Amino acid sequence: MGNTFGHLFRITTWGESHGGGIGVVVDGCPPNISIEPEEIQEELDRRRPGQSRITTQRQEEDRVEILSGVFGGKTLGTPISMLVWNKDVRAQDYEEVRVKYRPSHADYTYQAKYGIRNWKGGGRASARETVGRVAAGAVARKILRESCGTDILAYVRQVHTIAADLDPGGVTRAQVEASMARCPDADVATRMVERIDRARKDGDSLGGIVEAVARNVPVGLGDPVFDKLDADLAKGILSLPACKGFEIGSGFAGVRMTGSDHNDPYYTESDRLRTRTNYSGGIQGGISNGEDIVIRAAFKPTATILKAQETVDIHGNPAVFNGRGRHDPCVLPRAVPIVEAMVALTLVDHYLRHKAQCG
Repeated sequence: MGNTFGHLFRITTWGESHGGGIGVVVDGCPPNISIEPEEIQEELDRRRPGQSRITTQRQEEDRVEILSGVFGGKTLGTPISMLVWNKDVRAQDYEEVRVKYRPSHADYTYQAKYGIRNWKGGGRASARETVGRVAAGAVARKILRESCGTDILAYVRQVHTIAADLDPGGVTRAQVEASMARCPDADVATRMVERIDRARKDGDSLGGIVEAVARNVPVGLGDPVFDKLDADLAKGILSLPACKGFEIGSGFAGVRMTGSDHNDPYYTESDRLRTRTNYSGGIQGGISNGEDIVIRAAFKPTATILKAQETVDIHGNPAVFNGRGRHDPCVLPRAVPIVEAMVALTLVDHYLRHKAQCG
């Protein structure tokens, strides 16, 4: 229940943060798509812990093993199963979690729902679950790239109060990867790193915004009324750990505009219908219009901080929780490939659904 995403291109993730391993099963992938483990590994390396001083220092290689569904470098059309072993597990860091509920974590809600929980590292609620999404997202990206030339890029737009003024259409991956903050504005990225560093040294955490752009998206993806493309993008993005907000196009800023300012005028360019502005974010009526799809995801500050916090124990008695372990002081830099993966998984599913219905 709740572990599967998609309709035709369906993924099911499995595993716990401090269990034996983590992984995903991809069903509905078309046959004869060229895919090599290195392509999947490249994305996992961007997500893995221990990348820099501003990320968690848990050391995991996150080496992917493709167990099924790929033969001779091509997909078979059968389920693709991928596995990553957990190796740097320190369950002793979570002994206090066995008897106390961490503020703003899923400890209490999982216990209340199921009557049992994996208290080691947060179990399924841990961001380590996203390993499977990123691995599956690499396959989804390859399908989109080979089939319609769609490219997906995400980057950190804001950390705490430090924000970059960016044109989504002009950002490159090289700019994003040039800084450990994954912000394409070098000057702003430096300030972000300094601010995250300060929070880390203070035992605190920060939130922020990841922006993503999908370019060369075919016209016609999305279905009315409940399967609108933007609605499914919102579901996918909001399913990410620590994500508390979603915007597309003008988002909430659109409420400060008039209709005459916000409407996107049409014009024809080389026999293709275009819009002069893109406040719609590439989707109108829940269906892609061929312009860049631009979305933003707001992530809360990391819930685990190295400060004493008021809480209760599992019996409801007042207690103090002292955070331990290895945690990101800011999830934003590592969230970039995860957001890209969820955009890719949503788009590829709608692409295959569109091809099945409309040819």
